[in-house]
Amino acid sequence: MFTENQIEALNEAYKDAAPAEIIKKAIALNDEAVVTTNFRPYEAAILHAVSTVKSELPVVWCDTGYNTPQTYRHAEQVIKDLALNVFLYVPKQTSAHRDVVMGIPSVNAPEHALFTEQVKLEPFARAMAEHKPKVWFTNLRQGQTAFRNSIGIFSLSKDGVLKVSPFYYWSDEKLDGYLKDNNLPNEFKYFDPTKALENRECGLHA
Repeated sequence: MFTENQIEALNEAYKDAAPAEIIKKAIALNDEAVVTTNFRPYEAAILHAVSTVKSELPVVWCDTGYNTPQTYRHAEQVIKDLALNVFLYVPKQTSAHRDVVMGIPSVNAPEHALFTEQVKLEPFARAMAEHKPKVWFTNLRQGQTAFRNSIGIFSLSKDGVLKVSPFYYWSDEKLDGYLKDNNLPNEFKYFDPTKALENRECGLHA
């Protein structure tokens, strides 16, 4: 378990470090690691960076079942191109069944919490329980939500897992350059059914 002082020291020491250097440090601290993805825009960057450092690292994909066709095609391309070690987690109920029973409730509807639990939180909890990582790589970035503005490159999850965001300080423009330099695809036709607004927290991180 890391202390707040240790997290602060890591954030200070690696504030200006390259993503690969951050990833190598995190794995040196503990190599029981996973990277999570939903194949939203710019996810190819974190998947490329992590797999370049440790090719066999488990990639946890929690698929809500509501992704766009473009996202699924993008995911297939990235998985193939980077030879990712993907572990797929989906809700226990199909989206077609849920559409009949509940549909996609608005964020203000009383059913929204249950919907989010079913399509996102439960599959994620199941994934983390099976893999039991000590290090969790994500593509969180400063400026995405109020909560994410406060965490830094290194932070602790609610369960005490070391959460590492190697591209935390990177802008979209800088990530565009990374994707171009490494011949990586991107896809903007993405849909998260649990979020009405782009700057709303999804529930996994806050």
